[in-house]
Amino acid sequence: MSEEIVDSLCATLPGAERTHRAEGELDGWKVGGKLFALYGRRRNGVSVKTRDVETARMLIDAGPAIRAPYFHASWVRLEWPAEAEEVRHRVLTSYDLIRASLPRKQRAGLPDRP
Repeated sequence: MSEEIVDSLCATLPGAERTHRAEGELDGWKVGGKLFALYGRRRNGVSVKTRDVETARMLIDAGPAIRAPYFHASWVRLEWPAEAEEVRHRVLTSYDLIRASLPRKQRAGLPDRP
């Protein structure tokens, strides 16, 4: 699993927009102006939001993730090479969590996720 595959997945999500931060050092995806997936050019993985701190800790303890530097404790980083299905699931979960946190009017303007 790599950035190109994450990009192709995120590009299919309703309302998802590519973002560049920190003068090109960080790339990621937003929905409704809020990040749901982020990776840096010098890092070897993608950072995503989990449901809560306990879920993040479970993923870190179980091994598929590490603590996402500079993020809230509910975010984790999946490092390459990661299991494709795990990355897909975590990116979609992160998208759904961020999308659900948007104001109702903003959510209503987005089509359903495929």
